[in-house]
Amino acid sequence: MNKNTILGWATFVMVLMGLLLIGLGIFRYDDVAGWGFGAVGIGFFAIAWVFSSLKGRV
Repeated sequence: MNKNTILGWATFVMVLMGLLLIGLGIFRYDDVAGWGFGAVGIGFFAIAWVFSSLKGRV
């Protein structure tokens, strides 16, 4: 596996975890904790976007 493949898998895992966290925030927690889970899920999407944009440059 080269660097681009590893970054691709890392992007996939981060998007999957982001969706999971946002889903937990929406469906499981109805109080303030849900907002926290949603914010962390959006942060995972931002990091996945960085990994995706680094894919061809590293």
